[in-house]
Amino acid sequence: MPYYRTWEEFTRAAEKLYQADPMKARVTLKYRHCDGTLRMKVTDDVVCLLYSTDQAQDVKKIEKFHSQLMRLMVARESRSSAMETN
Repeated sequence: MPYYRTWEEFTRAAEKLYQADPMKARVTLKYRHCDGTLRMKVTDDVVCLLYSTDQAQDVKKIEKFHSQLMRLMVARESRSSAMETN
């Protein structure tokens, strides 16, 4: 599982992976205090995308991207559940 070196490449690949099959995509964040690193992992059980950083300025970018993905997931869930009830 190779780590992406640039944030832009990681976000493009993660968005593409999520949009390919939203029901299988998962996102995890992991902070390791002993290393001072924050890791973001996006996977669909076939492809695994990883990004790691120890820079404080990157935390804001990760937080913004994570919330953007969560909004997409919630929006799709609410639309699909509304369709199922009708």
